[in-house]
Amino acid sequence: MTQEELLPYEGIASPGSTNSYQRKVGTLMYAAVMTRPDIAFASSRLARFNQNPGPLHHKAADRVIWYLLQTRGHSLEFGSEPGSEEDGLQVASDASFGDNSLDRRSSQAFTMRLFGGITSWKANKQDTVTTSTTEAELLALSQAAKEALFASRLLSAMKIDLSAPTARRRTAQPSRVTIECDNKQTIRLVKEELIKLRTKLRHVDIHNHWLRQEITQGRIDVVYTSSAQLLADGFTKALPSDKFELFMQRLRLADLSEELVTNRRKELEEEL
Repeated sequence: MTQEELLPYEGIASPGSTNSYQRKVGTLMYAAVMTRPDIAFASSRLARFNQNPGPLHHKAADRVIWYLLQTRGHSLEFGSEPGSEEDGLQVASDASFGDNSLDRRSSQAFTMRLFGGITSWKANKQDTVTTSTTEAELLALSQAAKEALFASRLLSAMKIDLSAPTARRRTAQPSRVTIECDNKQTIRLVKEELIKLRTKLRHVDIHNHWLRQEITQGRIDVVYTSSAQLLADGFTKALPSDKFELFMQRLRLADLSEELVTNRRKELEEEL
């Protein structure tokens, strides 16, 4: 996909064109959800035009499919030093304020990493229009916090203590989850008592108070990370090629094409 925003098709797509496009997007969505977080943003954008796709939408979808074909040997890597920061549950959230020109709803995303690799991610459009970057970031942070708390409880139920430096990691209580955010004003709103959010959007205010409650009770913490270092940033916007390469490295998507070919060659030799 390009960095230019895709707009709705002004014509009327034929049933055949619509069916073909939906099959393409379905293929991309499956890959984006399962093993290819690098196309999560692109597939999320393309899915918005499923009902009436035009030539430009087909072209954009074909471009992502071609990219997948060219990088079909890329795989997610896991592995880190036990007890290190990368070994624990790392969560990040981000929002791109009002980036959809048609309805001005913001894009949002979250990522979760565990044992050195990305385990969960999501890129989607917010359900409501917000009136500031801070409000958009609050909604994204709330989404990430709910997912992170679920993951923390799941790990606790499995008796896994990520803070322990050995393989025998046992705990009875969920540990506090730290979430990375690149908006300092949002962090101040949910952590400092003297700063209050002034908004007429009731649901945004509710999310704000819920986040403050979870932080006060010690279940989550929110820390600042610059946009350049925030993994979730690549899920809310199309990146230029140089930044996309860095994004791929942070995702730990490694090209294993040579290893796959070598292993397959060995298998064929053993069969002969």
